[in-house]
Amino acid sequence: MKIPKSLKEYLLGSLLAWPALSFSQKQVNLVFIIADDVSWDDLGCYGNKVVKTPHIDRLASEGLCFTNAFLTASSCSPSRCSIISGKYPHSNGAAELHTPLPENEIPFPLLLKQKNYYTAHAGKWHFGPATHQAFDRYTDENGYNNGDGGEDNWVRFLRERPKDKPFFLWLASYDAHRSWGADTFSITHDPSDMVVPPYFADTPETRRDMTSYYNEIARFDFFVGKVRQELERQGVLGNTCIIVMADNGRPFPRCKTRVYDSGMKTPLIVFWPDGIRQNGSLSASLVSAVDIAPTILELAGIAAPAGYQGTSIMPVLKNPAAEIRTAVFSEHNWHDYEAHERMVRTRDFLYVLNARPNLTNCGPADSKQSASQAALNQVRDQGKLTPAQADIFIAPRPAEELFDVKNDPEQFLNLASMPESRKILDEMRRLLKNWQLSTADSTPEHLTPDWYDRETGEALKAEQIRGTMPGRKEQP
Repeated sequence: MKIPKSLKEYLLGSLLAWPALSFSQKQVNLVFIIADDVSWDDLGCYGNKVVKTPHIDRLASEGLCFTNAFLTASSCSPSRCSIISGKYPHSNGAAELHTPLPENEIPFPLLLKQKNYYTAHAGKWHFGPATHQAFDRYTDENGYNNGDGGEDNWVRFLRERPKDKPFFLWLASYDAHRSWGADTFSITHDPSDMVVPPYFADTPETRRDMTSYYNEIARFDFFVGKVRQELERQGVLGNTCIIVMADNGRPFPRCKTRVYDSGMKTPLIVFWPDGIRQNGSLSASLVSAVDIAPTILELAGIAAPAGYQGTSIMPVLKNPAAEIRTAVFSEHNWHDYEAHERMVRTRDFLYVLNARPNLTNCGPADSKQSASQAALNQVRDQGKLTPAQADIFIAPRPAEELFDVKNDPEQFLNLASMPESRKILDEMRRLLKNWQLSTADSTPEHLTPDWYDRETGEALKAEQIRGTMPGRKEQP
């Protein structure tokens, strides 16, 4: 593949700037493990007493667990492209679902590869073809079967790596994306044990749906354990930094694609025996998914490109009480349905600006077709919805929302119209506006329209056309 001029110039300049490494210098190995559609509070180490995640919980108990980590998008490919490019979705040209990362972006594994790291990707891809150049080996090609959960090649790639190089592995599961495939796995859960969120309908169908979701998380956890076991077998666990997180919230109503904590807050565990001394510590420091790329590069001794928009979390790895940012920012663009939301989150408040308040905020098509959604539809038709359950059906919606997350952690009470909230509302507006200006965000007049029915989740018969993506003007 032809390397774009801007990327070629960066790589040349970086290579000239890199100091020669001594053969005795021990470079840290890096393993990045990402779940598919798993909310932050659906792991045992985050207080969930039902889900069975002993291997991830062990990593957290021996590493560092972040309690205020946020994604830039609660949507599969935009979230992953944001992580790997170190940029917000509207800044990297891949703001909408299933849009590939452009060739002129610099995926951080490519920089690792240029500095003698062996780079491999196993599991769910979702970046587009231009990112192939970042990996020595990847499963987005013929001849690989990732398995039902996406984890079948994780240990294999670890075993078959060259032993004379430091390594970076991006291990991506399909778990826990719908449709469910782990109900026959050896680790199972009981529907009667489920703790049903207040924005779901507590029915047998919903509980079975949640049980299948937890079974998928348990399968993901099982393979995380297998990766650790293999690192131990090879004698490299101590010098390996393992990062575990997810790409977006659970695939349920009012979660996936939403900018509330149920969609945008992610688990984030960092385990590194030789580097993290605060075993079992919690950090409430605000961190963003755009911080992952500069962090991994710093771990490898590589300077992040000037265009990266994140901040390395290395200060927090050294001291869990350290603060690297006062706010995080996220966005909701097209994912099956027309949308344009922007969110800013501080420790105490969450603010949402919605450029399409005339539309419902119904969630993705796979969630619309779920048993949990069907249960809510039934409650709606009976006229018995609670305000929390009604949220996904409301149209028009508020153009602005403001939540006191300390006193309202589920984001139920909108304070934007209350006079006593005016001062903080103005401050959050200012934060968001400055971020939009600094990252060249935009609100196109013609956004990508709905491709699916908002009631049923079924594909519409009309031609599936793309509108104008926000941000980069050169994108169609």
